[in-house]
Amino acid sequence: MTWAELLAGLPLVAILRGVAPAEAPGIAETLFAAGLRAVEVTLNSKEPLESIAAIRARMGGRMLVGAGTVLAPREVTDAAAAGAQFIVSPDAKPAVILATKAASLVSLPGVFTPSDALKLFPAEAASPAVLKAVLAVLPAGTAVLPVGGIEAASMAPWRAAGAAGFGIGGALYRPGMTPDVVRSRAEAFVAAWRAPA
Repeated sequence: MTWAELLAGLPLVAILRGVAPAEAPGIAETLFAAGLRAVEVTLNSKEPLESIAAIRARMGGRMLVGAGTVLAPREVTDAAAAGAQFIVSPDAKPAVILATKAASLVSLPGVFTPSDALKLFPAEAASPAVLKAVLAVLPAGTAVLPVGGIEAASMAPWRAAGAAGFGIGGALYRPGMTPDVVRSRAEAFVAAWRAPA
């Protein structure tokens, strides 16, 4: 799966903050069964590189696997070596973006610096109206994915404003959740995305 295929299909990125390597592949499989095709493991999780590698080993090319909360070029290198296919950073450090592109990975910086797509964080501090205004001045076709405070029930107004997809964290997964709870939540997000606009 490619980033372009994700954006054209079901552009929801599951953010696994705090996931442990032992549970990561099972959670990824559960998310895949619910319809999601992209997962981000934040580097502030316990043994995140091991989780990324374990998910890639289990999921192969069926699911995009990325690293989040990436702050330095060395972290890009480490994440790429573990199998990450995209890099999400909370800011737009040129060195991180350059390292990401040099590794032929997709870059999602957390501010308004277009590369492959933009992460609008924290979304709960903005609004669909803010997104609509921002999109009016960005290059045509720039994908913006709101992240932070996104619930299945809140997706429709964001989509109407032009959201290209979403990053979904604590509303989807928190450490200790059972696969059944994660699946139920993932299915709600998939249904919300697929609902008629």
